[in-house]
Parts: sequence; C-alpha cells; structure tokens
Amino acid sequence: MEHITLLIGIVIVTALVFDFTNGFHDTANAMATTISTGALAPRAAVAMSAVLNLLGAFLSIEVAKTISSGIIDEGSGIQPEVIFAGLVGAIIWNLLTWLAGLPSSSSHALMGGLIGATLAAVGTGAVNGDVVVMKVLIPALAAPLVAGIASVCATRLTYRVARHADEERTAKGYRAGQITSAALVSLAHGTNDAQKTMGVITLALVTGGALAPGSDPPVWVIAAAGLAIALGTYLGGWRIIRTMGKGITDIQPPQGFAAQTSAAATILASSHIGFSLSTTHVCSGAVMGSGLGRKGGVVRWGTAGRMVIGWALTLPAAGGVAAGAALLAQQGDWGVTTVAVLALVLCGAIWLRSRRAPVDHTNVNEVEPASAPETTGIPSPAGEPEPAGPESEPVGVVTTAIRAVSPPPPPAGVSSAASAASAASAEETKAAETPHPTGRPASASSLR
Repeated sequence: MEHITLLIGIVIVTALVFDFTNGFHDTANAMATTISTGALAPRAAVAMSAVLNLLGAFLSIEVAKTISSGIIDEGSGIQPEVIFAGLVGAIIWNLLTWLAGLPSSSSHALMGGLIGATLAAVGTGAVNGDVVVMKVLIPALAAPLVAGIASVCATRLTYRVARHADEERTAKGYRAGQITSAALVSLAHGTNDAQKTMGVITLALVTGGALAPGSDPPVWVIAAAGLAIALGTYLGGWRIIRTMGKGITDIQPPQGFAAQTSAAATILASSHIGFSLSTTHVCSGAVMGSGLGRKGGVVRWGTAGRMVIGWALTLPAAGGVAAGAALLAQQGDWGVTTVAVLALVLCGAIWLRSRRAPVDHTNVNEVEPASAPETTGIPSPAGEPEPAGPESEPVGVVTTAIRAVSPPPPPAGVSSAASAASAASAEETKAAETPHPTGRPASASSLR
C-alpha cells in the first residue's frame, strides 16, 4: 500500500464520510418512486439499492478520472488540506439539504467544494474551466431536460399501450418493472457517484506524493468508496425519499416504471462518456416528466421550484463554505484541527435538529400537514373551503363553473327547524298554484 501521511489519512476518512452522506442523500433517486407506489417495502428497497450501489462502484472509473485529473490541475501546487476543505463544504451542504428534505445534488456539492477551496488557496489557474463547463455545467442543465422529456414520452407510451388492459393485472407487471428499473438506477448510481469519491481520494494520494499523476484509483480505494456509499444508502435518506416520492407528483406504477427507466438510461450513458452529472437532477427531471406525461397528472411546481433554487445554490454555497475552510486550513495544523472541530459541531447540531421531527421507514409515505393550510378560495357545496395543501389537486374549470351556479348553503344562524319550516312553506305555495281536477285552485288544507 502507498505511503500515507496523517493529513492524507484525514482526507481519505473525510472523503469516505462524504461518500456516506452521498449514499443516504441520494437513496431517493433510485427508490423514492418504488417506495411511494408500494412496489417494495422501504427496508427491502434500500437494502437492494445498497447492494447494487456497491456492485456499480466496480463497473467503471471514467468519472473518477474526470474528478482526479480533469477539474483540478494536479500540478498546480494544490495540497491535501485544500481537498479536505472542499470535502467539508460538500458534507455540510449535503446535511443541510437533507435536513430540509431537499433533493439537491451531492455531485455538485462536491464539485463546488473542490472548486471553491482551490480558488481560495491556489487561484483560478488551478481550475480547468473548460472541463467544468463541458462536463459539469452543461450536463447539469441538459440532464434533467433530457430525462424529463424521455420520461414524458415513456409515460405516454406506457399508458397508450396498456389502455385496454386490466388495471389490476398491469399494476402487478408495472410493479415488477419498477423493481427492475430501480435496480438499474441503483447500479447506475454506484457507477457514477461512488466514482466521485474514488477520484477525490486518488487526487489526495497524487497531491501527497503517494501516487503518480494520472494514476487510476487503486483497488482498495474502489472497494472503500463502494462500501461507504452502500452503507449510507442502506440507512436511507428518508426525508428526501418523502419529498421525491410524494412531494413532486402523485406517482402511479406505470409512471414510476417510465421515470426510473428513463433515469437509468440517462445516467448509464453519461457514466460511459465520463460526464459527472447529478443523479438527483436526472431522477427529479424524470419524476416531473412522469407527472406531465400522465393524463390528469399534477406536478407541484412549488416543490419543483424549491428544488431548482437549491440546485442553483449548491455550487456557490458549497464553494463558499469550502473557501472559508481552505483559508483556515492553510494556517497549519491548528487550522486543520479547527476546521475539523467546527465541522463536527455543525454536523452534530444538524443531526440533533433532525431528531425533533424524525422521518424513517415507518412514516416515509406520510405527508406532513402544513401548519396553516392554504385554501383555494372556492367554497365546496357544503360551504367549507377546500384545503390546498400538498396533496390537493387544482380545481378544474368545469368544477369551478358548477360550484358557481350551485344554490348557496343556508346561513349559519338558521336552525334546522327554521329550514324545515321554510321547506314546508315552499311546498304549500306550490300546492296552492297547482290546478284542482274540478277546476278550482287547490288549497293547502284540502291537500292535507
């Protein structure tokens, strides 16, 4: 094994911690739709995903090469403490977005952390801007669009093909298809995301002189990264699974199958050509596409908007935290120690905050009620406003028109007896106007 100094050892451990957070942060990408439709039990779903993430880590090293020798110039004088600072920025952003249940990109958190720390410590010359644009930014914009369009087409095709089939029988088939496609996404996630940590560890070994520049990740690095992401996946990021499975759209088995198949194809293709894209962006785009592809489907654009804002903030936010950590870590051993202590304290505080409202496999499919539910402003026939919470559907034009011409409900102060008396009076008036068989108007008393 290569000679590893204490600082490089700290960087390796921190990279594996990031890999662990990447695992539970991105479990939703593979398993949220499968869990929300009931195709698999939550625990079984994350266990299967963990095993396939581990297997996927051994399939390719193209993305690892992009991280280790593409984005950052290995010969620019970058030191292991800079990589350590970049990882700290990525970990903190991952935990903050996990606490908020926001499906942000662990990949972009890592990229932002490395770029921010490198810019603060070495300067712009150490970052390969063309690689960042071509293999990070462009895929970040294109991936959700490509996956979303593919998912729209796949969802519409799926419903069209099965429109005359028995729903119960096809639902079973789609659930089996969901399990298969979820397995593909998990395998693709291990192939893409686990490699990013391999690339970071390899970069640390190169900067520390333990590996020659341009070296491939050693086998022990591949195994360690695969195990770390698999363990994080098994623990499950239940908060983000809830958002992805229930917060964006109401997913039916055909939609889940179409979304996961589209996402898996996109991720595997990008891994093959070395694009370090975000599996979160891909899977979120596919889920939104499945909502648009189903007739009558609803996409909750408020949740989608929050996600897009989080995506836009990920690179600069993680980079800003990492830049500050890099400036402190460069002060020497005390600086590295201070960064490590502050990171541990902040991570502990986030974990304690999450315990106030825990989300796990027992309540992952339950949507939390809003503290002050909004209303549509359109009264229902019973006179009560309909809630417009996260699970309500938008009111259609026909429904609105029907409610507009419906008779108003009785005033709140009128008793049931008064209502009955009013109805009896209306009956007598109608009877008085009804012609009698003899030609004389019928009176109410005669009808009695």
